Amino acid sequence: MSLSTIAQETTSENRDKLKIGIKGGLNYANVYDSEGEEFKADPKFGLALGAFLTIPIGTTIGIQPEVVFSQKGFSATGKILGLNYDFKRTTNYIDVPIFLALKPSEFFTILAGPQFSYLLSRKDVFATAITTIEQEQEFENDNIRKNTLGVSVGIDLNFSSLVLGARAAWDLQNNNGDGTSVTPRYKNQWIQATVGFRF
Repeated sequence: MSLSTIAQETTSENRDKLKIGIKGGLNYANVYDSEGEEFKADPKFGLALGAFLTIPIGTTIGIQPEVVFSQKGFSATGKILGLNYDFKRTTNYIDVPIFLALKPSEFFTILAGPQFSYLLSRKDVFATAITTIEQEQEFENDNIRKNTLGVSVGIDLNFSSLVLGARAAWDLQNNNGDGTSVTPRYKNQWIQATVGFRF
């Protein structure tokens, strides 16, 4: 029996086993459907760290829940009272996607499913030529949505214990829960690239 045959059988057997893993990488985040204050939103990078579980239903299908600490947000430029300003928002979330995992081969997994996000905290930095204001807060008021429903799709490339992942995700709900927040209404969108290990 050749080494390639042994490797293929070993990897195929892994598709039928319950596996736990950890991963880390970067988000490239922005917002959409914004309204209120006029500004031009630009994407920003954020950290992504988490764990995942692969639950096989069969050789080619399974469920993959994940729990990920995920930094999102955006940067913006605009003008107020004749002064140009720069604005950066960083939001820290716990994301919990529940993926349906399709495994057409032992090296490739296609993922899609709903995602539930919980807002932990937000940091804003507002800067003009004459002042810089920095504010960080955790939310207790109800006019900021803390629980958000979204959708996520992605792929995993599997090399034995090493997993290279890519995701794209969108919020389906606005950030301001009851619409009374002075924060412009928007929804998060982001792509994510990670390196992980499964055990």
